[in-house]
Amino acid sequence: MGPPSIADADESHLAAVFEIYNHEVLTSPSTFETEPRTPQQQREWFHAFDRSVYPVLVALDVGRVLGWARLQPWSPRPGYRRSAEDSVYIAEHARGRGVGRALLDELLGRARAAGIRSVIARINDDGGPSVRLHRAAGFRTVGILEAVGEKFGRVLDVRIMQASV
Repeated sequence: MGPPSIADADESHLAAVFEIYNHEVLTSPSTFETEPRTPQQQREWFHAFDRSVYPVLVALDVGRVLGWARLQPWSPRPGYRRSAEDSVYIAEHARGRGVGRALLDELLGRARAAGIRSVIARINDDGGPSVRLHRAAGFRTVGILEAVGEKFGRVLDVRIMQASV
């Protein structure tokens, strides 16, 4: 596999995007959701924000979705409009191939172009690969929220990472 192409997601990508996400919901503490999203919830999620400011991106290899990334508002309060939160999810078969880095680099460039100054990641503190990905992209740890999450019977800390763009 060569480098993936990065594109704006459209509705034709949603089934693959949520196959990746719902797998993580059911098998991983990378998201604290516990129930897979329905097709209706998927459409609402996709259309929730202005994608010219908060894009949803997919990494593609010959049309196959390898992973996705998204920006969303850090907070709905207007004073936070220059801050965003990122999400990056990679299909199991595509991990360790630079897909996450390609998505995150493009996402940060889009954030900069949209006038976002700060991108924030909330990562389960056991999330070693995600922490390494974000660190490699210029994020730094700015705090640990202790025992704020729970999944699969485990109490989990959340690492807050931040990048200035």
